[in-house]
Amino acid sequence: MSDKREIQTENFTSFSEFYPYYLSEHKNPTCRVLHYIGSAIALGIILYALTSGKLAVLPLALVSGYAFAWIGHFFFEHNRPATFQHPLWSFWGDWVMLKDFLTGQISNKL
Repeated sequence: MSDKREIQTENFTSFSEFYPYYLSEHKNPTCRVLHYIGSAIALGIILYALTSGKLAVLPLALVSGYAFAWIGHFFFEHNRPATFQHPLWSFWGDWVMLKDFLTGQISNKL
């Protein structure tokens, strides 16, 4: 099974090809909720850093986002985060998935 996943993840040539795979790795609703929480906290940290001028806290945005997501993958989804294979597309996928959730499109795309 892991060999099949490696083949799948190596063949993506665009984000539009990657995103359905990304969503397939987020079928567990608790995992998705943890992603949303981590992203919301990250946004809060970014806003705080920008409005307060305390830019030194910006790395905490990445830590919070990834910590919640990885807890979701390891304890609920039981898979390896796509970040390890496709860090940039995966980062973008988090925000697109959050947008899809907030606009009510996530269930249609899953």
